[in-house]
Amino acid sequence: MIESKFLKDNIQNIQKLLSIPPLKNFETKSLRQLLRLSKIREYSHGELIIKEGDMDPWLFFLLSGKIRVEKEKVEIGIFDKIGEIFGEMRILDGLGRSASVYAEGKIVCLAVDTSATNRLGSEDEKANFLLLLYRMFAEYVSARLRLTNDELIQSKRIAKRLLKETGGKPVGYSAYNQTATS
Repeated sequence: MIESKFLKDNIQNIQKLLSIPPLKNFETKSLRQLLRLSKIREYSHGELIIKEGDMDPWLFFLLSGKIRVEKEKVEIGIFDKIGEIFGEMRILDGLGRSASVYAEGKIVCLAVDTSATNRLGSEDEKANFLLLLYRMFAEYVSARLRLTNDELIQSKRIAKRLLKETGGKPVGYSAYNQTATS
């Protein structure tokens, strides 16, 4: 991994943040705060970005490349959308990382240290910033939940069709299994 220092809150960096879809509705003041908590990170192919179970405070925005998400060594998906947020579950619920994330090829991301809010200044600034961050999380998690619901419905339809095609017996069920367990 190659990592920058914490970013400066200059106009060039703010303009770059405005091009990231989840951040386009942030006010300039909030983007300045985000920059003070952020670093640019580059990862090589196959490199671990997030390890399932870890308790680190980092939140990520994908700037380029693809990431692979795995839970218990089972691939959940590959994501390549610019602005894709990952690592948010740990920040939301305070539990260990729910999945591992790996670089698929070279990737660049904005990494936000959510434990460094002491760099923001007043308590009001911290509260306003966290409120905006959680609103963004809520919108993002809601969109992901809708997609997951669609996938669940599709999977249930496939399972129902397969059970109907096999006469209600699990796929791979054979007469041998029936006599072996009788």
